[in-house]
Amino acid sequence: MLITTTEQLPGKKVSKIIGIVKGNAIRSRGVGGHLIAGIERAFGGEITAYLETMNTARDEAIKRMVEDATKSKADAIVNVRLVTSEIMVNAAEVVAYGTAVKLK
Repeated sequence: MLITTTEQLPGKKVSKIIGIVKGNAIRSRGVGGHLIAGIERAFGGEITAYLETMNTARDEAIKRMVEDATKSKADAIVNVRLVTSEIMVNAAEVVAYGTAVKLK
């Protein structure tokens, strides 16, 4: 499965637009993660506890988007975007979405 943030794939031709595909993930850190994040925040710099959580959420959202596209027999997903939002205190949702297409 080809995945790109661009509208076109160099050297490839879209033969059919299947439609929008998406995947999402909602993640939160446990108590231990919040404690580590609090300590890291107190000293400044990158908060690795949350960085790991968000990277995992992004990976899960992309994986679920690809699964959605695979169900529709797509060859590629173009114009992929990621959106992140806080849905409650200490919990965030990541949505990956794009356009599933068939290639010639």
